[in-house]
Amino acid sequence: MGMCLAMSSLNTATLQRVMADPPLVWRVIAPEDPEAYEMARPRRGLLGKIFGGKAAPAQNLVLGEDEVQNTDLDKAWHGIHYLLTGTAYQGEGPISYLLTGGEDVGDVDVGYGPARALSPAEVHEFQQALAPVTPEDLRARFNPAEMKTMNIYPDIWDRDPAEDDSLGYCLDYFKVLRNFVDETAFRKQALLIYLT
Repeated sequence: MGMCLAMSSLNTATLQRVMADPPLVWRVIAPEDPEAYEMARPRRGLLGKIFGGKAAPAQNLVLGEDEVQNTDLDKAWHGIHYLLTGTAYQGEGPISYLLTGGEDVGDVDVGYGPARALSPAEVHEFQQALAPVTPEDLRARFNPAEMKTMNIYPDIWDRDPAEDDSLGYCLDYFKVLRNFVDETAFRKQALLIYLT
């Protein structure tokens, strides 16, 4: 199992609804699991029951045909972030958006904390930051000893490349990241990023 980073694209109007009602994030990332949404909704407390307060009604979220494209970076996400920023969890500006960008979608835990939302403008900034990065750039930044010292997840960086090409693993998923961000930016959509 382990921690995998997933991403979902969505339209601005849907993002606004999700940010206003964070449990709706489950309608985007797990539409086949209505129970996840129900469990994330606020419950009516004892005082609400005594004084007749009502729980907010469940919200339906109809998604457009062109939204909620999904992808994931498997467990390569942390290695990719390190290769882009040289850090474990920090970084400057849009190049670090994979782990630092956007705004938390409330406090709804979707696996390993809340999802983060990048606005269409932030997606564009991220896309522009990723565009000039080449596989050769990432290859030059690959430092297994430093990655091990910095506890970059997963702990595979010092494996023999002939048996387990951990750099190749990151490079393959970097292509997935760049293609997905390019497509999301082209559609002028927002992006949810979350660890599961």
